[in-house]
Amino acid sequence: MMDLNDLALFVQVIRAGSFAEAARRLGVPPNTASRRIQELERSVGVRLMQRSTRKLSLTDAGRTLYERCAEQVESLAQASQELADGNQLTIGTLRVAAPADFFNWFPMDWIAEFLAAHPQVRIEFLLSDARADLIGEGIDLAFRGGKILEPNLVARQIGTSRATLVASTAYLAARGVPATLADLEEHDCITFPKQSGRVSWTLDGPDGAVEVKVAGRFSANTAQVLLNATLANLGIALLPTMMAAPYLHAGRLKEVLPEYALHGQGIHFVYLSRKQLPRAVSAFIDFTIAKIQDHGLVATGCEKTR
Repeated sequence: MMDLNDLALFVQVIRAGSFAEAARRLGVPPNTASRRIQELERSVGVRLMQRSTRKLSLTDAGRTLYERCAEQVESLAQASQELADGNQLTIGTLRVAAPADFFNWFPMDWIAEFLAAHPQVRIEFLLSDARADLIGEGIDLAFRGGKILEPNLVARQIGTSRATLVASTAYLAARGVPATLADLEEHDCITFPKQSGRVSWTLDGPDGAVEVKVAGRFSANTAQVLLNATLANLGIALLPTMMAAPYLHAGRLKEVLPEYALHGQGIHFVYLSRKQLPRAVSAFIDFTIAKIQDHGLVATGCEKTR
């Protein structure tokens, strides 16, 4: 069977005019180049060139083969070079998998900023709370919380999730700002439902973990509804910082007892391989991590890669 590498070498030898010059350009010994052309001739069953001490000359079969394959070999070489160059440039389409509520807390203005800085990049987002199949769905990058179960994935930890106590400015103006955890008993707290007994929050504080029992007049089973209730002045809620951040920055919500929080699971970017990672992927990872950490959306200090 014909070796396409030997065919490409044959084209290079003809263009260089000698085995020595072709070998120099390709960085191989001249005798290796000569031996591989001999193997090519054996595979096609005909002599392709006449060799002399002064020059090379093509046989009719060699000339026919060169005319038929030279352009294709050049096209393959050019395509390979373009792929190599493209991997070093911030270009191409980037497919990102993220939770369904990703853009509830990740401002679209940040995406616009990234695209403006990288005009040759397209981004396709696949938003779902289901865990994406990176290979099956052709995904370059996924944003995930919790443990990374697939052993074939590289995980770059952004930080850990963090939940804080928040309330609307109108609620605090009407009911007062709690100064201690004990003061929460005098407030309406917005919580996830519990079938029996009082709801309690376990928070990380200056002296370690502490549990506080809370009660209120409204509860719901999704964080988005808890956020909506907080914005509607119904009480104090324990919400993920990622979700509350836009409203804290806008002044619609205010952090309550900021020395207490709930630190949870790791937040990661995952992808298939750290080798030959396209520049568009690495640029988006670096950009997004900087935004998330600079705006305090996660607890940092524990970033790692596996």
